[in-house]
Amino acid sequence: MKLKGSCHCAKVKFTLDSDEPVPFMRCYCTVCRKTAGTGGYAINLGGVARSMKVMGKKFLGIYRARLPKEGGKGTHLSPARRYFCTGCGSALWVWDPRWPELVHPHAGAIDTPLPVPLENVHCLVGSKAPWVKVEGNPGDPRFDHYPSMSLAQWHEDHGFGKDSR
Repeated sequence: MKLKGSCHCAKVKFTLDSDEPVPFMRCYCTVCRKTAGTGGYAINLGGVARSMKVMGKKFLGIYRARLPKEGGKGTHLSPARRYFCTGCGSALWVWDPRWPELVHPHAGAIDTPLPVPLENVHCLVGSKAPWVKVEGNPGDPRFDHYPSMSLAQWHEDHGFGKDSR
């Protein structure tokens, strides 16, 4: 599916192809919540990095979070790059050099009508803010950490595989 996205002030616009366009996974981690999560969580989609085209690159900022080291002593710089508009602050997408073929646009930045998810997967619920209520359907999967399934696996398991589009 071809996705079109933009920031609120329209200084940054982008397009990309997505094999995982259903906005199903809500991430409650502190980084997503504070950089893009208006409901206490963020929703990232899966996209093909090489297909991405960006207009307004001069208005892009990149944030790399400082994360606690394992064992809790000190921090390290996350390799993930969180792109945002320096004009209006809109969170746009996440790209990580560990998976260079993927890009993860925030569902809230997408202008293309997206498919409605059959369920929501709630991840990193163990680090949600105390004021956040985990909403959704009673049967929605919830994980204190990351689920073992990938975005591609979820889409395939729910009939949204490449062959179904």
